[in-house]
Amino acid sequence: MGTFARVLGAKKIRTFQDRFKANVTGDIEDVNGVLKITQINVQYWLKLPPEKRQDAKEALDNYIHLCPGAQSVVGCINLNHELKMEDASD
Repeated sequence: MGTFARVLGAKKIRTFQDRFKANVTGDIEDVNGVLKITQINVQYWLKLPPEKRQDAKEALDNYIHLCPGAQSVVGCINLNHELKMEDASD
């Protein structure tokens, strides 16, 4: 969340606690007799002005390359993320 919030902030999108949340789930599977995390799913929720929607989509498309956590597991764990947006009047 931190890296995504930083990228959103650079686009002048507020990420206060009442405007920005994440729900994270994952899959653990038996891989050759060893339990492994194979997938992480992150569903972000963001309340923002309607005119900032495109900026938020661009931020979602670009933040993962800057995220230390994500970059640490890329290639080992399948990462999925999505953004649900709700209109706010600032």
